[in-house]
Amino acid sequence: MNTILFDDQEVSHLYPFTLTRPAALIRCGILTVAEKWNLCLATDVSFICAEHLSGKYPAKQEAENLFINSRLLPDTTLLSAIQALANGACLQSNNILLAYRGAELAAASNAQAIQYTADFQQISRIHNIFSFNHHQINLDFERITNNRVSQTLSSTNTVIGKHPIFLEEGAKAEASVFNTTEGPIYLGKNSEVMEGALIRGPFALCESAGIKMGAKIYNGTTVGPHSKVGGEVSNSVIFGYSNKGHDGFLGNSVLGEWCNLGADTNNSNLKNNYEIVKLWNYQTERFEKTGLQFCGLFMGDHSKCGINTMFNTGTVVGVSANIFGSGFPRNFVPSFSWGGAQGFETYTPSKAFQTAELVMQRRHVELSEDDKNILNYIYTLESKFRNWEKS
Repeated sequence: MNTILFDDQEVSHLYPFTLTRPAALIRCGILTVAEKWNLCLATDVSFICAEHLSGKYPAKQEAENLFINSRLLPDTTLLSAIQALANGACLQSNNILLAYRGAELAAASNAQAIQYTADFQQISRIHNIFSFNHHQINLDFERITNNRVSQTLSSTNTVIGKHPIFLEEGAKAEASVFNTTEGPIYLGKNSEVMEGALIRGPFALCESAGIKMGAKIYNGTTVGPHSKVGGEVSNSVIFGYSNKGHDGFLGNSVLGEWCNLGADTNNSNLKNNYEIVKLWNYQTERFEKTGLQFCGLFMGDHSKCGINTMFNTGTVVGVSANIFGSGFPRNFVPSFSWGGAQGFETYTPSKAFQTAELVMQRRHVELSEDDKNILNYIYTLESKFRNWEKS
């Protein structure tokens, strides 16, 4: 069955991450949402997404298709219900369209509706990404490693706990401590854990990613492909191609792709008065309560910060922002901002492209015309939030 993951109107709650990608390319657990469905359905999915993303992520439609909500995280019960859909039928939960089988997604509004009453996980807010990550690592670990044999872990390491450790081909780890008491540990293809690292599962280190010497990594953390991480990290998700290479704390946080945190960057994940954290919501254009006491930094693709940067609890940074200087920057930094607590100016796309091209060339990746079109769209879209441009 040709499968298409569709973005609904709720994906704007997931900005800044869905400004640059379909929601199905959010990483939660070891895999992205799309990779989870690819494994579960033994197929390659395509996407229905915002118009500014469709050039890079086109939909591939056939006469009959299976449309699945791109924010939906698969599980065994949900998968069975979706696979059982007859042609022309849809699966709903509280007026949220979960899946539809038919020729065109537009026909789902008039389709026979089947109510889904079981529990499921759906990424509805950006803080769900790290909140769900512990559970999703466990699920993805089973999907990836089932009936497979791990490479051998070097005897120079210390292992505590009874959950498994799985090493893909080329994964390396020496003289480190792995605690699997609370969950498994996954080391992806050609990944490396350097000497002296302390890691608690569930934890995922994806392909060609690395953990620096002496790092302290707490459970519920995912380090995405080609990312490098040092210092202290707790219950955080790094999508890929991003670096936190030095000491400093990152907790209850999400970093997109092509981000870089300068040495000794720290974020707060707990308010001094222990109150529930509020986060900026792009759709409502205001700060909203998360219901969480622990909630840290959310940084969109291509954003960076200088050494000794300090982020307040519940800070949202947009796309292609560059933050530096002393003091705490504001809790919402719009895309294409340049500056910090002392004030901001606009980081023009031409300058942002120059930096992005240099960064991406180091990983042998090209900043394509589709990428530039997406970033130009975001630059225009978020001009209303760059208040200094109006003065």
